[in-house]
Amino acid sequence: MQRKGSVKKVVLAYSGGLDTSIILKWLTEEYDCEVVAYSADLGQGEELDHIPAKAKKTGASSCHIVDLKEEFARDFVFPMFRANAIYEGRYFLGTSIARPLIAKAQMEIAAKEGADAVSHGATGKGNDQVRFEIAYYHYDPAIKVIAPWREWDLKSRTALEEYARKHDIPIPTSKKFPWSSDRNLLHISFEGDILENPWAEAPEEMYQLTVRPEDAPDQAEYVEVEFEKGDAVAVNGERLSPANLLAKLNQLGGKHGIGRVDLLENRYVGMKSRGVYETPGGTILEEAHRAVESICMDREVMHLRDSLVPRYADMIYNGYWFAPERIALQALIDQTQQSVNGKARIKLYKGHARVVGRDSASDSLFNVDFATFEADDVYNQADAEGFIKLNALRLRIAAIQRQNRK
Repeated sequence: MQRKGSVKKVVLAYSGGLDTSIILKWLTEEYDCEVVAYSADLGQGEELDHIPAKAKKTGASSCHIVDLKEEFARDFVFPMFRANAIYEGRYFLGTSIARPLIAKAQMEIAAKEGADAVSHGATGKGNDQVRFEIAYYHYDPAIKVIAPWREWDLKSRTALEEYARKHDIPIPTSKKFPWSSDRNLLHISFEGDILENPWAEAPEEMYQLTVRPEDAPDQAEYVEVEFEKGDAVAVNGERLSPANLLAKLNQLGGKHGIGRVDLLENRYVGMKSRGVYETPGGTILEEAHRAVESICMDREVMHLRDSLVPRYADMIYNGYWFAPERIALQALIDQTQQSVNGKARIKLYKGHARVVGRDSASDSLFNVDFATFEADDVYNQADAEGFIKLNALRLRIAAIQRQNRK
């Protein structure tokens, strides 16, 4: 493959880890082009501190770090949580929902820099290559995409480490922490190494956001989360921005060991893959959101929305955030949230977040006069007989036919 001279400037999604550090050097050698490094600040914290210096040392002409925390929580996480979207019933989509935003900002930098190509560190076996590249083409159908894992001959971790040593690139992985991880405000994920054995328990030292549930406080803690039109706006009466609210719930949930998930998921490319996730704040948020919905949402509206959630979660997992079907479905979901105004009280204890109360001053559909077990003047219980007989009519007719056949 003729590479040199085919690209003049490329913007690389750069994490500072082994893979993208090698990719940065590889791009300068194989394509003989200018490489602009770009990192998205989605709440990784100190992980970003070393990135500009390392990128320039490895060969980048410049390095952009873009603070996307508020946009991530407000425009990506919160719309997804209006749907209670969980992939295959377990995964809160923490990595999946971050990729379209990372790609969006990357394409904005490419436009400003006049770059003719973009690059990422996703492998040819994973989901992220799809998520990144679908988003790239959404913004520029003519952009050149360089996916080194699909081009180079560095097919193993050993080969990567040899390349790194040859080019004086620090190797960040160690024998103590050999797994790969991805972190943002919503979660942290872990893959590889011991996790490739689906029978092996994830080692305790892997976890970063949550304490071991057995070591969590012996005293339960209660947290109140308030919602307006389906979005969380306050914790324990304190109004917070979306990013700060999610960070607050992460702190509360992590202290009580909440949000650990170990699962085998079905990747879009066809294989099964094991991942371990910590989503402390998201776990509390989803429990609280469902609680407020339970008191505010019409039954049929809720059931219709819920019937579409698996498809919606698939769209996000598979990388179709910018696709017209996701946008259309989001409009329906957002409409269902107009009456989701209220607050939920969640009990945090030893790895569990459980709703113990919900209230809505303006939109509650709970009416104690109808629901009470005590005497009332608004519901005639005798009406239920006709209701039952009409709903049982098809079953009664089928029973008559069975009897006649005998």
